[in-house]
Amino acid sequence: MTESAAEDLNLPFAASDVVAEVIRWRAFLAGERRMSPKTVEAYARDANQFLAFLAEHLGGKVTLARLVKLAPADVRAFMASRRADGIGSRSLMRMLAGVRSFTRFLEREGKGRVAAVSAVRTPKIAKTLPKPLAISDAKQLADVDLRAGEERETWVLARDAAVLALLYGSGLRISEALGLKRKEVSAPGKGDAITVTGKGNKQRMVPVLRLVLELIAEYVKLCPYDLPPDGALFVGARGGPLSPRIVQLAMARLRGALGLAETATPHALRHSFATHLLARGGDLRAIQELLGHASLSTTQIYTAIDAERLMDVYRSTHPRA
Repeated sequence: MTESAAEDLNLPFAASDVVAEVIRWRAFLAGERRMSPKTVEAYARDANQFLAFLAEHLGGKVTLARLVKLAPADVRAFMASRRADGIGSRSLMRMLAGVRSFTRFLEREGKGRVAAVSAVRTPKIAKTLPKPLAISDAKQLADVDLRAGEERETWVLARDAAVLALLYGSGLRISEALGLKRKEVSAPGKGDAITVTGKGNKQRMVPVLRLVLELIAEYVKLCPYDLPPDGALFVGARGGPLSPRIVQLAMARLRGALGLAETATPHALRHSFATHLLARGGDLRAIQELLGHASLSTTQIYTAIDAERLMDVYRSTHPRA
């Protein structure tokens, strides 16, 4: 490997032994890993930025021997430098993925272990707060008349209204709603709760509003297919189990009709369920049980959404506020 080859790869900061391994690594990503050319370029670009920083940081071209001797502090210095350039946690996490891919390749090929890269933790990505719908918008999702102009069969409109009303009314995940069997949902007046199977096959009991049960009963009455007790409650256009994608498309049509944001998804109805309960004084532990969260910390994300309401309560009730 010559110095001109390093220049051709835009790696003037790397010694010939490193350049040779970069070339082999890129071929490995494209060949054995079958990555797309764009992905290979992205990984290579990230590794190049790391090597360029090290050359300046260490004062000289980067060699394999220097890589093996890196300390975690050197990698943290790289991360600090990128953050100073305005790189966010998500981009930095992706960048480290490229660097780690290269260093793992070196170890796999017997060129030495760059332990410092593995020793540094990946940046944490801040959880984005769920965006609940307004109560008035959530209520309208079950309005079949709102979609009367759609060229779809009446039973399909009734089905979609029932599914969306169930997601909001009981706070279900879409997989939980579509996993229900016909026998698990009672007729209006004969039961106001259902047992659903959530993550990890854990079962929980959740309440169902009478309005939701009535919508489900209307869908069952209109459905042209036989719905056996042990079969799926919600079925698709050909009678098979309903696909989550169909529910997402139904929600997308309603977004257009109601002028809602792109964040108004079927899963947002679950967020809306929790947020609206909390806003009405619901107990956080009870909401945790209803949602099927294994940890209360997962449920506590809704307290951040409702922070404004809590501050209003504080200001209106604290004697020194």
